[in-house]
Amino acid sequence: MASALQNAAVSLQSKIPPSARLPTTLNSPKPPNLSFSATFPSLSLSTTTTSRRRGGSASGARMSATAAGSYAAALADVARSNNTLSATSSDMDKVDRLFSDPAVYGFFANPTVDTEKKRQVVDEFARPSTLQPHTVNFVNILIDAKRIDLVKDIVKEFEMVYNRLTDTELAVVSSVVPLGSQHLAQIAKQVQKLTGAKNVRVKASN
Repeated sequence: MASALQNAAVSLQSKIPPSARLPTTLNSPKPPNLSFSATFPSLSLSTTTTSRRRGGSASGARMSATAAGSYAAALADVARSNNTLSATSSDMDKVDRLFSDPAVYGFFANPTVDTEKKRQVVDEFARPSTLQPHTVNFVNILIDAKRIDLVKDIVKEFEMVYNRLTDTELAVVSSVVPLGSQHLAQIAKQVQKLTGAKNVRVKASN
């Protein structure tokens, strides 16, 4: 375990979506930067992040200023209304993996491909992936609006909104060797102690 953790690096991401961050000249008072570091057994952690906004009010998912942020906030509102926020987050991970394939992204971004054909492909993907109906509808809305180009940014924005609403700290792990469940659990426990977050998600960097 020690040798594996020795080759891993962990970074934390701010819960506030980029689209929700105001210019520093408009913030009053200016949010402090929080610099902190911690040492795991054979693993160093050092990060700098903006102050965290804890908890999720009813309007918490609405803080957005960009198109991607607006779409993400709208999806989060739907998920909150039917108590599927966590399941929708899992859906968005699946959508992210789908559109990470250059061939798939190229197909949906191609304006010469018929919209109905794109919808059929979404349905074919959704069935084995067990996507929720509102997630499928959401992807179809992007297709109809010709905004599939935003899908990767929307996934990132949704993750930020989800983390803020659920008081979840995201720890991104980079490692030259595979980390087992024990390693990830140890990292999550230490990050939780360090940040005081209610929940911690450990995610491998791409």
